Amino acid sequence: MTLHQRPERASHDLAALEALLGDIPVIRDPILIRRRSRDFFWYSPILAEQLKEVSADIVVKPRDESDVVRTVAACAKLRIPVTARAGGTGNYGQAMPLAGGVLLDMTDITGVVWQKPGSVRVKAGTNILALDQAIRPNGFELRMHPSTKRTATIGGFVAGGSGGVGSVAYGGLREPGNILAARIVTIEEEPRILELRQDAAQKVNRAYGTTGIITELEMPTAPAWPWIDVIVAFDSFAEAFRAGRDVAHADGVVKKLVTPIAWPIPSQFTALTEACPEGKSILVCMIAAPFLDSFRAILAGRGSETYAAPSREEPTETPLYEYAWNHTTLQWLKTDRSVTYLQLLYPQDRLEESVMEMAALFEGEVLPHLEFIRFAGRITCSALPIVRYTTPERLFEIIRMHEERGVMVANPHVYGLEGGSRHKRAEADQLGFKAEVDPMGLLNPGKMESYVPVR
Repeated sequence: MTLHQRPERASHDLAALEALLGDIPVIRDPILIRRRSRDFFWYSPILAEQLKEVSADIVVKPRDESDVVRTVAACAKLRIPVTARAGGTGNYGQAMPLAGGVLLDMTDITGVVWQKPGSVRVKAGTNILALDQAIRPNGFELRMHPSTKRTATIGGFVAGGSGGVGSVAYGGLREPGNILAARIVTIEEEPRILELRQDAAQKVNRAYGTTGIITELEMPTAPAWPWIDVIVAFDSFAEAFRAGRDVAHADGVVKKLVTPIAWPIPSQFTALTEACPEGKSILVCMIAAPFLDSFRAILAGRGSETYAAPSREEPTETPLYEYAWNHTTLQWLKTDRSVTYLQLLYPQDRLEESVMEMAALFEGEVLPHLEFIRFAGRITCSALPIVRYTTPERLFEIIRMHEERGVMVANPHVYGLEGGSRHKRAEADQLGFKAEVDPMGLLNPGKMESYVPVR
């Protein structure tokens, strides 16, 4: 496994840029610029070393779409790289400006444009929790969200994410219908505004901001249920897995989260100590309140329910979903930086066999943490296991051993789109589309490594 070389930095005429920007707010303070230039790349000990010096030259804070257009026009004229950034909750440098230049902070472009039953139109910099709070009074919520819901933005989720809380019911963002439309700005001397609808919107999904700057999104919504957070403890990980599988397959039970986690990972959940008995693996779930009895009937005689309470998202509370998805890793990293993680997708046609094989193969070194999801209409598991890190060579060997046994790996220890992709290359439609919207290759250089600027 080879490590990638970052693109070379060049000097840029920032005075000329600011003259073209006019009254658009900018940040010049080097300390603030450096802080805004970082995400959670340090989850990976490899990226922590590779990207530690990455910083933009200037931060530009557009107030609306017209500011975005003016900024990218100026950058195109001056050939200055542009990296769009929002909440900065990514884990592998998706929105870190590898080539310097302009960091385009989208977090002031917020608000719901319109909402109607089943869908919502929203500005890209809108916080996901704020969005859900805005639409919930009308009886709806987003279908899915990352575990970083309280700090992430909707634009960042689409540009860098793949799924999350809710994917057990609706699949990932790539499933048809999970992104209804995206409005983007191209990076040219005369920028265009494009509306990408349905399948065309996938050209900006998980492209790390390399295929246009998202300014608005149209997203599907689902009925807003009163959610109950539940933890059930089991004597073994295999029992927790099988219980989770049965809940995931229960189509009549409305759920948002089905997460088996092996001991000793729960030992790191200090705020949940009473709900995580010593030595027990756990199943973490979010169940719609009317179906809690049905959920309990499925698990009758299996495990011990240790926690059940309405889901809370107030500033003083920690919702249970912040112990799932990649927050599971964060809970451990809060007190011990010696571990890291992987991102896996298990084959649905031999799910239990594969999960148990890998758990046994790496016992004590790769600690199982699964997320039940729908993938192409069938239930399987994504996984974000905790890895006891030793060396890059061993980490890449673990990745190879998973892939040889049919477990797909989205490598979170490389910053390029291709290296982290399960397909090991940029999607053909995204690669071709980039030539249309970013012919000079100024958007987030270094992330789509197979792209060659057309002019």
